Order: sequence, then structure tokens, then C-alpha cells
Amino acid sequence: MIEVMSDILLDQVRSLSSGRRTFDAGRHLFNQGDEVGSLYLVESGVVHLVRHQADGNVAVLQRASAELVLAEASVFSSVYHCDAVAVTDVDATSVPIHSIRRALRSDPEFAEGWASYLSFQLQQTRKRAEIASLKTVAARLESWLAWNDGELPLKGEWKALANDIGVSPEALYRELSKRRSSFVQDRT
Repeated sequence: MIEVMSDILLDQVRSLSSGRRTFDAGRHLFNQGDEVGSLYLVESGVVHLVRHQADGNVAVLQRASAELVLAEASVFSSVYHCDAVAVTDVDATSVPIHSIRRALRSDPEFAEGWASYLSFQLQQTRKRAEIASLKTVAARLESWLAWNDGELPLKGEWKALANDIGVSPEALYRELSKRRSSFVQDRT
């Protein structure tokens, strides 16, 4: 498994904390247009960074789980450009934005760790964009599997996988069922 955020950077971010906060599933951590006051390090649970489209659809721009920073691109913004919604119950470390900015200016080790983390997040975003550009569920799943060593997540995480590849859970389940059927036929 790729180490997303180094233990050193995690410790540094936590050392800048103004405390821990909990959010019940469905609660907003912040809303589009709110002033950026803090970043959140997700300790447990899942938060989606979402933007509401003109046609009523919701675009999930980030799926932040344990040891990921939510809305890291907001470090140099004055307002949040999306809503952050707790998908599950969430425990998060709140870090004042001015503390992050100060650490970036004064601590080269922190700045390098932060840049490395942002680079990884950019790679993940590009990967999701590549997958989203594919037309069929089969192609999206195949691409996702290629990026993830051919391993499906546990059955309880398939809904999150559907979200990651931009298809309905039902469409993913149908595709997985087709693959299971063809696998069984190939073995007989």
C-alpha cells in the first residue's frame, strides 16, 4: 500500500491543531462560500467534498478518509469552493489555516512533506479523471483495477468503488456479476 501521508507530516499537522471535532453523518463541515478558517485532517470516517451542478447532480471532488487532509487546495483561498459533507460519522483534527501557512513559510521539512502530499493527491485526481473519461462501466472498472493491482475492495466497500469510478452501485454490481459469471464459465 502506498503511504499517503508520512507519519512525520501527520505528526506535524496534528501539532498545529486547535483540537478535534466530530461530525455526524450528513453534517456539513463547511459550505461553499464560507471563509477558509481551518483545514481538517480526517482521523476516522469519510467526508466528501462536493459541488452541486446546475442540472441538480452532485460532483464528488474528493473522498477523504482516515489520514487525508480535506480540501488541501484551500490553503491559499479566501473561501471554500465546495461543500464538505460527512458521509459517515467523522472524527477530524482541525488546523487553523494561518498555522498551515506559517509552517509552509518557516519550516522547509514541513513544506517538502506538504508538497509531496499534494503531488500524490494530484496523481490521484488525474487517475480519477482518466477513469471518468471512459465510456463504459466495464472500461472504468478495468482501469480502476489496473491502477489498484487488480484487487477489488471488500464487498462492503463496493458502493465507495462505484462512487470512485463515477457509476451507480447497481451498474457496478451488474458488471461484477457478469465477470463472476464469465469466470465461473471459464473454469468449467
